[in-house]
Amino acid sequence: MAESHQKHNHNHHSDNHSDHNHGGIFGEKTELVFAIISGIFFFVGLSIEHLLDLNPWFAKGSFILSILFGGFFTTKEAITKISKGEFEIDFLMLVAAAGAVYIDKWEEAALLLFLFSLGHALEHYAMSRAKKNIESLGNLTPKTALVKNGNSAQEIAVEELKINDIIVVQPNTKIAADGVLIKGNSHINQASITGESMPVEKTAFADENIPEFDQIDKSHVVYTGTINGDSVIEVKVLKLTKDSTISRLVQMVSEVEGKKSPTQLMTKKFEKWYVPAVIILVVLLCFAYLVINETFEESLYRAITVLVAASPCALAISTPSAVLSGVARAAKSGVLIKGGRALENLGGLNTVAFDKTGTLTEGKPKLTNLIPLENISEGVLVKIVAEVEELSNHPLAKAITNGIKEKFGDVTQNLATNIQAIQGMGVSADYQQDKIYIGNEALMEKQAVTIGNEASTKFNSLLEEGHTTMFVAKNKDLIGIISVMDLPRETAANTLKELKEIGIENMIMLTGDHQNIGNHIAQQIGLTEAKGDLLPEDKVTEITNLVNTYEKVAMVGDGVNDAPAMAKSTVGIAMGAAGSDVALETADVALMSDRIERLPFVIGLSRASKKIIRQNLILSLGMVAFLIPATLFGFASIGPAVMLHEGSTLVVVFNALRLLAYKDKFV
Repeated sequence: MAESHQKHNHNHHSDNHSDHNHGGIFGEKTELVFAIISGIFFFVGLSIEHLLDLNPWFAKGSFILSILFGGFFTTKEAITKISKGEFEIDFLMLVAAAGAVYIDKWEEAALLLFLFSLGHALEHYAMSRAKKNIESLGNLTPKTALVKNGNSAQEIAVEELKINDIIVVQPNTKIAADGVLIKGNSHINQASITGESMPVEKTAFADENIPEFDQIDKSHVVYTGTINGDSVIEVKVLKLTKDSTISRLVQMVSEVEGKKSPTQLMTKKFEKWYVPAVIILVVLLCFAYLVINETFEESLYRAITVLVAASPCALAISTPSAVLSGVARAAKSGVLIKGGRALENLGGLNTVAFDKTGTLTEGKPKLTNLIPLENISEGVLVKIVAEVEELSNHPLAKAITNGIKEKFGDVTQNLATNIQAIQGMGVSADYQQDKIYIGNEALMEKQAVTIGNEASTKFNSLLEEGHTTMFVAKNKDLIGIISVMDLPRETAANTLKELKEIGIENMIMLTGDHQNIGNHIAQQIGLTEAKGDLLPEDKVTEITNLVNTYEKVAMVGDGVNDAPAMAKSTVGIAMGAAGSDVALETADVALMSDRIERLPFVIGLSRASKKIIRQNLILSLGMVAFLIPATLFGFASIGPAVMLHEGSTLVVVFNALRLLAYKDKFV
């Protein structure tokens, strides 16, 4: 989890080419242009040699020019590597070409370097496509912002924006900074950050005391690069451009390459002993003429052909290209996957543990029952409860008043007064000439209110189902029961069903709430198990036990109080991570939107990535396994060996790029 984000120097077919300059007089296409020129000179030399009756030096001169253009970038890269004490694929290729020249096989040397440089150039082009998908996020930031200055607004560069500046955003334009909406309401297109297809309604933050960005409800915050709807809005800047969500996203995705997957680490280990072994074999083959009946030139030619065949180009690129493509595809749908390890681990999951509040549930209590008792009508009970709770600032009171407004409209006339909180029990208030009490059983006992059997049974059955339940009394008479509950997300049950369909066997809820509440929600949405009454440290213990039992376990939470449990899991997945620094830092996978239904997509994408990595490994190792004996025993000469070798490298890259077109079946 706390892996460093260091850049790494891979070999010739690396997933990180930032430390190699492949530009030149033709810009970033120079390498490709040089490869094409090399090919032209190769075919010109071939034509002169076989079709025209000219001095052999004309053909040789053409092959020499082909070698110079084809070997230019390969030599540059090999020199860089050798200066660091690394002998890798570029070096092997140059040795092979030099050997071919030594035995007067100019044609083969030119073909080798032409195809090698073309493969190299096309690979960089293909890989840069995956990177551009990621980097295009960075281009979403507008270049200027309209900053409010008294009654006017002046246009300044986004880099000059300061914290607490107020920017004016015109309709259908991009928002220039992460901040809080303070004037106007609008629908914002957040697809670039969260992958949500529909615009999201945003309302102005009413309070003048603005908390930290992470603490503000998502309905009031806006992100850099998202697109305003049809209203003029004013936004208070809370993050500088360099710290914005989008900047962090681009930075984190570019750091992805530093987090190697298990397959990449295994491949690197394999290459470490494989490359020296190939060099030893080739040196020994140079002296085969001492043992078998052939000339030194013939032995050298075979050795060079084996050297070409044995170079693990396709193997080196097979995993990084798939990882980069998979990560780029996820980013496009608002999911940040931090590297190959997280991508591969996601595909191997069989168990997912969920936090409850805000992950499987809405995270906000809602009014679920308002039951009149005795001879009172529903209308009267609704009016009394609305009047009293309107005076309270408690979150449960707000949930009750909002629920009543949704169902019955605004029924208050400011008839209640003198509300008082009774610690740990509930509230009391004056309503016209009566005293109203709303609270738990202890409050009713204290006020000597009689609770009948029927009322007690209803109250207890709601408690068992996980509702937070309160009695309502008028003077000494019990008149009603109210209950509120943090309800499951509408999409939770369907998401869990989809997870089950794709092979997630165990889905467990870990919650600090009462076990009854956990059981009830688990039953409603289709979890396999619920564990309640857990403190954050208990969640860590539970995750440790799950990992010991099932091995590959994901923990899905909000990245703040679930951070320790996420760190213990195989893959930590943060929900609604847009704008949350803690969630982005903690998790291996961040769902930028607050949508749990992204989970089946990201697990499906990971499995597709693993499948492509496996195909690439089989293809690359299979080609080496075929070519080494074929060249060793003289069945294939250097020309076909070069074509098959470089061809397999390109097939591997383009196979990996198929991930960019991965279809989300769970939209």
